[in-house]
Amino acid sequence: MEKINEINVKYFPQLNDIRIEEVGDFLELEAEKYSIACRNWADEYPYHPVTIFTIGRSDSAIFIDFFVRGNYLRAVNYKNNSPVADDSCVEFFMKLPDSKEYWNFEFNCIGTVNASHRVERTSPTRLTDEEISTIRRYASCGTRPFEEMEGVFAWNLTVAIPYSLIGIDASNLPDYILGNFYKCGAKMSLPHYLSWAPINTPTPDFHRPEFFGKINLV
Repeated sequence: MEKINEINVKYFPQLNDIRIEEVGDFLELEAEKYSIACRNWADEYPYHPVTIFTIGRSDSAIFIDFFVRGNYLRAVNYKNNSPVADDSCVEFFMKLPDSKEYWNFEFNCIGTVNASHRVERTSPTRLTDEEISTIRRYASCGTRPFEEMEGVFAWNLTVAIPYSLIGIDASNLPDYILGNFYKCGAKMSLPHYLSWAPINTPTPDFHRPEFFGKINLV
């Protein structure tokens, strides 16, 4: 049996009181760092920008800070549920252990969100604008869209996803959830598809909950 990827999400009650712009610095000091470095389709997509994430939880939300350093930067999409995976994009997919549904949260480098929940890839229930507004975000690149820029860029994106949005009872957390973390840029000059937990498919496909890792809510 293959070893499953596993991480621990530490509890930091003070996260609720920290400005979202400062959460990344807090997690940098207090949380473990994890790499999004699996090049599951390296022959066709060899490019691998450095991508690190830190993660923590409060009484009401999961907080994730993504750090990326790589060539080119793109943020064309600025409307909710637009195809941000085409841009400089980081993603978090998750599901509860006893649920058939999984959730996808996709963010480009200016914090635009494409999010939904579904049982199968072909039948998504898109989050509404009101639901998306509950996801707190801080993008070091700002929030204005821009065409692809050439060069070497480093950027952070910090997000806080409320438990209530993903069907978790804050007063009765599960011991763990299942999920994966991704970095992609489908329409960039150097297209890439990276994951935290490995994915065994012939072509890029992040919508594969059977390859999710274990995310312990310690």
